[in-house]
Amino acid sequence: MSPMSVAALLLGDSRFPAGGHAHSGGVEPAVTAGTVTGLQTLEWFLRGRLRTAGLVAASLAAAACAGVQRNVAPGESAAVVLDDGFLAELDAEADARTPAPAQREASRRQGRALLRAARVAWPGAAGLASLAASVGANAGAARATTGAAARATSGAAASAAAGARRAEYRAGPHHAVVLGVAGAAAGCAPADAARIAAYQAVAGPVSAAVRLLALDPMRATGILAGLAGDIDQVAAEGAGYANGPPADLPCASAPALDLLAETHITAEVRLFES
Repeated sequence: MSPMSVAALLLGDSRFPAGGHAHSGGVEPAVTAGTVTGLQTLEWFLRGRLRTAGLVAASLAAAACAGVQRNVAPGESAAVVLDDGFLAELDAEADARTPAPAQREASRRQGRALLRAARVAWPGAAGLASLAASVGANAGAARATTGAAARATSGAAASAAAGARRAEYRAGPHHAVVLGVAGAAAGCAPADAARIAAYQAVAGPVSAAVRLLALDPMRATGILAGLAGDIDQVAAEGAGYANGPPADLPCASAPALDLLAETHITAEVRLFES
């Protein structure tokens, strides 16, 4: 295993201001449903999430990181990236692997937040400017579509507002894609980007579970430490897809997470956005 750079550690740090603290990774609705009730059930939840959503995120991040590094224009600075539509294709593949609308919106929210933070941390770095430009273009198109639909519908002010919010989510790239591009900006190898994605897939839910269930944070962190080998294994598997066709990326599904996410957005009281 190659050593990770300080920049990569920064990107994987929960204190990086990308809004991850507002998302539970599905733990909050699982607690509400009685699926996660303590340390043992939390560990089962994490193992399942790592092998499904974690693997998908790791492969997407590795592919995005490799794609940006592969498309840096020869003889140009790292800020100049050849736009061959690869990131848009990768984002579409992420959409296809996220069937629940609530999960897609949460992923795109987190992607927008991470993109903003990464552009401040690594201004003008490889891929980030191109990704931000595509977000702006998509946002404009989405707002235009939403505006036209609202004008065609009589008396739909509330519906138009909701449509505008959905347009904003559609305009944001998926979190795993942004993570891979930000990893390239930070000088990460695709394997590093995959490792960060796999780690975050379980680290965030552990932190959320401590708050939701008043768990002993030391014992909860012990569970995370016990998953280190599994995290490395999933990251290595995800990194193996870095240079392949986006359509061949793994599509491990977690229907329970999808259903929990859809239930969560209708909850009257909730601590986390997702």
